[in-house]
Amino acid sequence: MYQTLEFDPELIRRYDASGPRYTSYPTAVQFTEAFTAARYREIAQATNTGAQAAPLSLYFHIPFCDTVCFYCACNKVITKNRKRAIPYLEQLFREIELQGALFDRNRPVDQLHWGGGTPTFLSAEQMRDLMRVTGEHFQLRNDDSGEYSIEIDPREADAGTIAVLRSLGFNRLSLGVQDFDPDVQKAVNRIQTEAQTWAVLDAARAEGFKSVSVDLIYGLPLQTVERFMVTLDKVIAAGPDRLSVFNYAHLPQLFKTQRQIDESLLPSAEDKLAILELTIERLTQAGYLYIGMDHFARPDDELAVAQRQGTLYRNFQGYSTHADCDLVAMGATAISKVGNSYSQNLKTLDDYAARIDSGELAVFRGVELNADDVLRREVITRLICNFELDFAAIETEFNIDFTAYFADALRALEGFAADGLLELEDRRLRVQPRGRLLIRNICMQFDRYLSGGAEQRFSKVI
Repeated sequence: MYQTLEFDPELIRRYDASGPRYTSYPTAVQFTEAFTAARYREIAQATNTGAQAAPLSLYFHIPFCDTVCFYCACNKVITKNRKRAIPYLEQLFREIELQGALFDRNRPVDQLHWGGGTPTFLSAEQMRDLMRVTGEHFQLRNDDSGEYSIEIDPREADAGTIAVLRSLGFNRLSLGVQDFDPDVQKAVNRIQTEAQTWAVLDAARAEGFKSVSVDLIYGLPLQTVERFMVTLDKVIAAGPDRLSVFNYAHLPQLFKTQRQIDESLLPSAEDKLAILELTIERLTQAGYLYIGMDHFARPDDELAVAQRQGTLYRNFQGYSTHADCDLVAMGATAISKVGNSYSQNLKTLDDYAARIDSGELAVFRGVELNADDVLRREVITRLICNFELDFAAIETEFNIDFTAYFADALRALEGFAADGLLELEDRRLRVQPRGRLLIRNICMQFDRYLSGGAEQRFSKVI
């Protein structure tokens, strides 16, 4: 098991193509409206039978934000009117009821996540109501054994908020920071003080949260190596359990809010690489391990432990220790993984409301996986989580000859092996430290949908 990195700028430049982040396989590009709410209902009910009755993971999308962050690519509604949340919550409660009716009540919720938007846009009373209604239709854990997490904007939370969240059962949280530099903050319209941020982190520790993660973004306007290191050093000094250090993907043609960013102020590709290289060096020196896909964790963090044990998993919520759950996602634009299917809810609040108010599920598109999809998803998941692949284990599980089935992919990977990104042994593939940053490139060789310029729909891997 490799939990270290080797940074090779020349290799990164050579391999820095566009590609999926593989929060799903097939990716959302393959979702179609031929997959209907009726089909989702059938698949969901079928998961209750026999050995397929896995625990559940619930995701709730809270789309509201008080102000817009120019870099943001999330599905969001910018408003200062807190009353906007009232009808949305009513519809969300109805969706919880509709979804809860599809799953046996004896299936525990091992994982729960509120994302956004800004989940704490909701009042304390509204958050209590949301958790109460959830518990009326799903079996929530009441012993703190579940992985219950929430995304926090420190500008929309204080010690009182954190106490409420802990009382509701949350035990993990991620803090959005991005950058403390005031000029960078102004350029992306996210003014956030260090005092606000550390007050929330201190409150989380005082309330007994099991894990606190901090999110940073490199590649924002006006960032330099020196400026970003000031922020990074402050975060390291605060000692969060995990960090996510994301590459900003500037895609203004896809995300309207990004058009408000002055492109002339964005750091060059060389500067971004320099920021990433020094970030990795500083975090490694501070004792953090590279989990993968922008994520770092302390050696005793549950993600790092799961990776060493070969049980790490990845889904739309990022890395997880719960690989066996059916993911039921609720709210506008939310994406579920139930059985061998992915499905997505309607994206706009009006469309979502109309569907839910009519008493129907909000699913409007998705994909049902065939046997090849399931096989390739398992291969990609094992690589992106554990950085190695045992051919014999795949052959036993799927009754295939791995070398013959993936002959094209293995030939394509010979060049990766020659460059020292991985080792191709007779019955095993091992990603080397210099290949871990480029794991998306390696996974792409097993993706049968990447053809005809499909890569252009995705961000750069670095």
